Amino acid sequence: MDRLLHTAHQASRILVWIGGTLIILSALLVTLEVFLRKLLNVSIGGADELSGYAFGIATSLGFAYALFERAHIRVDALYNLFPSWLKIMSNLLGIVLLAGFAGFVCVMAWQLVADTLTHNSHSITPMRTPLAIPQIPWLAGWLFFLLCCVLLIIAALKSLISGDVYKVNSLIGTKSIDEQIEDESV
Repeated sequence: MDRLLHTAHQASRILVWIGGTLIILSALLVTLEVFLRKLLNVSIGGADELSGYAFGIATSLGFAYALFERAHIRVDALYNLFPSWLKIMSNLLGIVLLAGFAGFVCVMAWQLVADTLTHNSHSITPMRTPLAIPQIPWLAGWLFFLLCCVLLIIAALKSLISGDVYKVNSLIGTKSIDEQIEDESV
């Protein structure tokens, strides 16, 4: 299980870099579009459409990395007052609910992509982009995120059963102040 988690974490690092690259490329494209419009009164067209697709894909590709880094936002005002066992149970409940949400999104996104492919749908813009092109990598990001959620749930349960509370917290718990400071210094 540890090797599988490590492989998934490594893959999430690659995907987050791909997502970041898409964001940077779309920013450059939009910047070029703005300069061309201002200086030459010319538009290359589609920069807004392409940057929207890039943002959607980049976001879904980054979810798994944020999960492994325990970077998803949590409201933990009361969490720090909980006893250890309740923190673990709330972390398990939280990741199960997150996986359930991701599963729901994956089912809906799968249906969307299936409809897009069935009807050969294109955007209603001048580019007439086949919508499956941005939707398939977007769906892949969500599916990978769901897979990573399930892997973390299994690993956390396995660690909990073996009594390794530290490992459970390092997999699905909130980062401690010391961990956050350590991450900042690296």
